[in-house]
This record gives sequence, C-alpha cells and structure tokens, in this order.
Amino acid sequence: MTGKGKSRWADSAEDAALEAQLKKEKEEKKRLKAEKARKAEAEKKKREAEAAAAAQRQQQQQQQTGDDDDANGPPAKRRRLSPDRDAAAAAPTASSNDSSKLLRFEGGRFGKCRSVENYDKLNDIEEGAYGWVARAREIETGKVVALKRLKIDPKDRSGLPVTGLREIQILKDCSHRNIVKLKEVVVGDDTSKIENIFIVLEFLEHDLKSILEDMPEPFLASEVKTLLLQLCSGIAYLHSHYILHRDLKTSNLLLNNRGQLKIADFGMARYVPDPPPPKLTQLVVTLWYRAPELLLGAARYGPEIDMWSVGCIFGELLTREPLLQGKNEVDELTKIFELCGLPTDESWPGFRRLPNARSLRLPSSSSSSSSSSKPPSTGGLIRAKFPLLTAAGVSLLASLLSLNPSRRPTASEMLEHEYFRQDPKPKQEAMFPTFPSKAGQEKRRRRETPNAPQRGQKVQDLGQVDFSSLGGIFGSGREREERGGGFSLRMV
Repeated sequence: MTGKGKSRWADSAEDAALEAQLKKEKEEKKRLKAEKARKAEAEKKKREAEAAAAAQRQQQQQQQTGDDDDANGPPAKRRRLSPDRDAAAAAPTASSNDSSKLLRFEGGRFGKCRSVENYDKLNDIEEGAYGWVARAREIETGKVVALKRLKIDPKDRSGLPVTGLREIQILKDCSHRNIVKLKEVVVGDDTSKIENIFIVLEFLEHDLKSILEDMPEPFLASEVKTLLLQLCSGIAYLHSHYILHRDLKTSNLLLNNRGQLKIADFGMARYVPDPPPPKLTQLVVTLWYRAPELLLGAARYGPEIDMWSVGCIFGELLTREPLLQGKNEVDELTKIFELCGLPTDESWPGFRRLPNARSLRLPSSSSSSSSSSKPPSTGGLIRAKFPLLTAAGVSLLASLLSLNPSRRPTASEMLEHEYFRQDPKPKQEAMFPTFPSKAGQEKRRRRETPNAPQRGQKVQDLGQVDFSSLGGIFGSGREREERGGGFSLRMV
C-alpha cells in the first residue's frame, strides 16, 4: 500500500517554511497556557494553606481561652443532626449520651416583666373608669411612683382590653416633658390572672381638678397662660404623631410642685391617621368636654375634638367651674348652644348631614330674620360670660369653642396666638405657686362628675329635639334675665 502522496500545493520551500512557523506558534501557545495553569494551581494551594493555618490558630486560641468545654474549634467533619438509624438499630440499648443524640441549641431569652412586689404601696390616690391608681415606693431605689392597675373583667375571656394595650403602647412611644412618663409594666405574683397587670408611671403631686376645687381664687392670667402653653405643647406633640387623646379634662392633667403640667390617662387614646378612618367610635371624651359633632353622631373626626376639650379647660381655668355641665347628651347640647349660639348653614356648613342632627328642629331662617336683633356671635356670648378676659383671650376661646370643627385652631397654631404675647406674660414655671399634696395623704375626693364613656357602652339616641322655639333666646340682657339666663330642650 503506497503512502499518502504529497500535495502538489505544498511542494515549494516557501510553503514548508510557513507551515513550520505555524506549528512553532501553536506549541508556544500550549506552553504558555500550561504555565498559566500551573501558576493558578500554586496560588490556590497557597490560599488553602493560609486558610488552614488561620483555622489552626483560631482553634488554638479557643483552646487557650477555655470559654466553653465544647469550644474546640470547628469539627473536622460535620456532625450529624439526626440520629443514625443504622447505629440505633444495631445498638438499641445504647446510652442516651452517645453521639447519635440530637443536638440542642440554646435559644435567646425573652424579656420578662418584673413583679409588683418590687413596689411598696403607700396609699390609694383615685379610681377612674379604666384603672385604679395608688402611690407606691420602689423598694430598691426608694423613688415614689404612681402605680396604675388596669381594670379587667375576670369574666371577660377576650383578654387584655384594647384600651389597656393602646395606653401602654402610646405611653411607651411618647417622650415629651408635658406627657406623663411610663417607667415599666409589672405583674402580680399570680400570673395566671390577667387582671394582675400594673403600669408604673412617674408620680406628680396634684391633678388640676383637685387644685381648682380647693383654690379660694382662680388662677392669675399669667398662670392660666403658663398652664395652657404646657397643655398645648403636649397636645401638639401628640397630634404630630397622629395620636388623639380623646379624654382631655382637668382631672387628667397632672401638676407637680415645680409648676410643670403633664397629660395623663391615655385609656381612650388611639392612633388616628390623616385622613382619619371613615368610622370611629362616638363614645369618647367625658360628657362635659365632648365636642358638638360627637354629640350629633359624627363617626369621622380628628384632632378638632381635642381642641374643643382644650377650650372647655380654658374656661374652667378662668372660673374654677366646669364650663358646660350637662346632665345628659341633650342637656349638654343645650349648654353648648346657649354659650356658642345655634348652628346655621353659614356658621357650620354640612352639620345637618350628621346622624343626630337630622332630627333637630331649629328656628327657620324667616323667623330668625324677622327678629328685631340679630343673634350675637360666639365671641359676643363668650365676652358676656367672661367680661374680664382680654380681646385676644376672647378670640382664642371663641375659636376653640367654634361649632364648626374646621374653624378651631390646631395646637401648634394656638401656641403662636397673640393672647400669649400680651401682658401679663406667662409666668415662669419656677415661679408657679405650690399647693399641699393630697395624693400623699388620702384618696382624692371630688364632687360627682361624669366619667369617660366605658367599654361596651351604647351610643345614646337623641331622638327628635325641638329647637324651633329657641330663636329668641339670644335677645337683650333683660330678656335673658327674664328667661333665667338659659333655655331647655323639648323632646318630641
């Protein structure tokens, strides 16, 4: 068999030299590639050696420190996390301490509330709608605190009420000099009973209600301004964090012996976004401090209801008497309309769409226009009730007690009002008068006042209320004197 014949296209010497050059270049590429692979392998072995040396040093350090008996570095082979079935079958009588036992890992520890026994009860202070409050001393530090026990019905199996949860959460989130400070939550020794839950709060010597009842004379104008500025500062903080207190009144405002006011009792408070949800409970705020839109059944409201309560507190600071002491919802509306005037479509647009306002019978526009004298504005009525209040004070109080919620100032706007810049200037807290503390002596005794609405209480239906005969109640002073200075509502 003859060999392969030489190609007739490679017979020349030039073609042979080109072929030899290509072969040489190919071999050179192979050599460079092999050398590169050897260098990469050497680098890899070097890194592995360094990692092994580092692991060995770490293992030696752990052995020297001796932090844990089992801390001898990473095992050479991963331990089995489940029992070896073959080994278990072969040696069923093996000891429970052999290597086939499941590994157990230590979990993190959860926080635990301290016991109420760390506090020594001194005396009762008061009992409200949502809790019982006592004065106590922390045994370890000797500091005096207020101990509030949440009211929980042991027959109610729904657990901790939402009012208690909200109060704890809001107080925990708040940090302001005019809001009472939550120190901790403690429990009784019998943790099986859910009613043994206590809130530890900072202790303040007075509440504003008790001071007003015992004062022979009202606060000075400078002192009223100081209290209002502190109150609005705390409310502005709450509203900026989307919190509605929903039960502002003088008994929920605490005062220490250094002239510092703090807002307390957040049992009715809750977070409310902007805009507010379409349906909120109407049973909020103690009756004497409840805004008219709530009395008329508004299910959607905002910070304006707190500002109405601030207006009621403002008037109470001036007279030492609650401003609107209604016996029930209907009588409360009577007091409000007597002080602020009857609502109209001009003064309060859209009020007739409120659920309870649909059944109100108000004077017709023709009868009111035929009257010889036009009914005075809210400012005029407030001026008549508070003759010693300055024009700026009347303006502020009238805006706070506006029937139309949109016309009430916000807490931040109230802080910038002209009333606080006029003489007399607000008194410095350090110069504020001091009062003897009742909280350290006996349980606070107050006259009968309405409490905040309680959980599960039903909204009262106002029915139909006839206001049609009240068109002339805002006549001259002589006419008002002949009528006894007020009016009443007639249910129909």
